[in-house]
Order: sequence, then structure tokens, then C-alpha cells
Amino acid sequence: MARIGDFADDDLVGWFGLSPDLGAAVGGYADAVYRKGRLSPRTRELARMVIAGRNECAVCENTRDETLDDEFYAHAAEWRTWDGYTDAERVAAEFADRFATDHLDLRVDDDFWSLCHQHFDDEHIVDLALSCALWVGQGRALRVLDIGQACRLTI
Repeated sequence: MARIGDFADDDLVGWFGLSPDLGAAVGGYADAVYRKGRLSPRTRELARMVIAGRNECAVCENTRDETLDDEFYAHAAEWRTWDGYTDAERVAAEFADRFATDHLDLRVDDDFWSLCHQHFDDEHIVDLALSCALWVGQGRALRVLDIGQACRLTI
């Protein structure tokens, strides 16, 4: 049950109308992450799914990129060990996990940053950080306000 308004369980957009300027800005930000971001779909989606799990956001957990198969998503919680992910994808997943749970330690972990730079250039790291910022913020807003938790989206 939504904590604000009288929104249906599958209404992801209506609540933005309560703050149209900010809602439109978030929509533009999300559009940029998915249409302009330079991360590969696999890297982006694994990082997003790790954050979805941390946020316990059903919308985020149920969202799928139609170019990826169900098996890819089925193992997201096993990002550290499942052999279907590349080393670079695991680094992005670790970044996302730590971004969502322990950003201060992530900031000062020189070993991680050395590993990260083995797989990503600065531009891709910025795209990853800005994408994670969207997912943590928007996912938590949806979860805290209990909005749209019955939705399944395709990107």
C-alpha cells in the first residue's frame, strides 16, 4: 500500500506528478542511464540487480533488459561465484554492492581501485557511479514509499 497518494500497485509514474519538476528530472536521468550510458547491457544490468537486491525493491528486481536471458538474472545474487559473469562484470557488481552498503570504505580501498582500473577507464567508472546513484536513490524512494512494487518493466 502506497505511503503517499492513492496510487495503484502498478503505478510507477503517477507519484512523479506530486513533484513535476523533480519527477521529470529523474525521468530524464533514468533515460540517460539507459540510452546514453556507455556500460554494456550485461555490466549495467548486473550492477543494477545487485543494488535492487540491496534495496529490496520489487520493481527493480523484476525489471529486465530484453536482450538478456533469464539465466543471467537468475544468478545476480551469486555475482561473486557464478561462472557466467566476466571478471569485469564482477568488478562492476562489487562496485555497486559497496556503493549501496559501504561507500566510505569503497572510497579508500586502493586494491579495489587498482582492480577497477584494470577493467574500466575513467569514463566508464563515472557512468557506473552515476548509474548506481540513480538506482540506489530511485529504488529506495520506490521501496520506502511502497510505490509500484507490483510492476515488472522491460528496458
